[in-house]
Amino acid sequence: MRKNTIDIITLGCSKNLVDSERLIRQLELNGYRVTHDSANPQGEIVVVNTCGFIADAQEESVNMILELCQAKEEGRVKQVYVMGCLSQRFMKELGHEIPQVDKFYGKFDWKDLLTDLGKVYQQDRQYERRLTTPKHYAYLKISEGCDRHCAYCAIPLITGRHQSRPIEDIVAEVEHLVDEGVKEFQLIAQELTYYGLDLYGEQKIAELVERISDVKGVKWIRLHYAYPTNFPWDLLRVIRERKNVCKYLDIALQHISTKVLTNMQRHVDKEETYELIRRIRQEVPGIAIRTTLMVGFPGEGETEFEELKEFVRWARFDRMGAFAYSEEEGTPAQKNFKDEVPDKVKQRRLSELMDLQQGISAEVQAEKVGKVLRVIIDRKEGEYYVGRTEFDSPEVDPEVLIPVVDGVLRRGNFYDVQIVDSDDFDLYGKIKRE
Repeated sequence: MRKNTIDIITLGCSKNLVDSERLIRQLELNGYRVTHDSANPQGEIVVVNTCGFIADAQEESVNMILELCQAKEEGRVKQVYVMGCLSQRFMKELGHEIPQVDKFYGKFDWKDLLTDLGKVYQQDRQYERRLTTPKHYAYLKISEGCDRHCAYCAIPLITGRHQSRPIEDIVAEVEHLVDEGVKEFQLIAQELTYYGLDLYGEQKIAELVERISDVKGVKWIRLHYAYPTNFPWDLLRVIRERKNVCKYLDIALQHISTKVLTNMQRHVDKEETYELIRRIRQEVPGIAIRTTLMVGFPGEGETEFEELKEFVRWARFDRMGAFAYSEEEGTPAQKNFKDEVPDKVKQRRLSELMDLQQGISAEVQAEKVGKVLRVIIDRKEGEYYVGRTEFDSPEVDPEVLIPVVDGVLRRGNFYDVQIVDSDDFDLYGKIKRE
């Protein structure tokens, strides 16, 4: 057990990761040594930042807490603290079921941990984070909460109403991170396109992206978690015109059947969704669209599932993820619908959908062979340097592999790479020489 050392374990999404990075830096400013996601936590204190989005994530979080409580009972850890979404949602229940935890915090009161440790949150250092990503890119959280209230989603129950950060606050953080060496920013929120409505009375995501784009040293901006209803069309102009805004949009569509979308409370229908994709591609030629789809939601029969597959064939998404519906306590879907699709059918549909997308992805990637693409290098792995194009977000998207024998490449630098081969997901390239 290492004295004056704290281990932080982050579960769930990149929004949680940003909170952990801020906590880590504040702990460091107060004299602690901090490790992140250690395979073998050895600090006196362990803090678990939990996820509570779906059942599998909740189970993972609970299992991690129990494992650390066992370590505490065995004397390998002195104190265990829990924060994040699961704790926010089920604090009383968790406190009753797992009393070995020293204290539970929600998603927004983690600063109280510093007070409980006898330390002080340093407000004048609020923009500082200890990045857990490679130092050339960072996630940038622009808002909290969500006002959309999709029937299946527990996020509004956890995070509450949508709260945008002021533009000036976000730009100041970007300027600080650029000074620290960050070149690439992944803009994240539970719902990106709603940004600004609560603060300014209108959607301000386009203006925000322009302001960030103006910051000297920002090389790439990538947009995550847009919403199809009331899409802010002026954002497409910004993506098209600004050279450091990646031609990339992550927009979760969930389904295409009007029946299923209505049950989901998505406030959009089949025809509007088709038109949305058409217009995005018309206004931003060459844009990469990433989406997430759901199978097995109440009301999805074989007819609706076939509609979904036909949509995927038509849309030819550059990137696509999918998951099976799971009933979440307290959501409108749990209250109003019976979870009628058997798990076996859900898994079969999920496999069919992902198999379909795998073939599409292989074709999309093959179309890039012979092209020269701008690539940022993330790491060296075995016999390859591994990088990404503007069409690829970290962690979730395909990568570009460049043989080490092609020359010495620096992590965080950009190179022109000629694509020479592809597989179902990744690309293979060589440095383009003058």
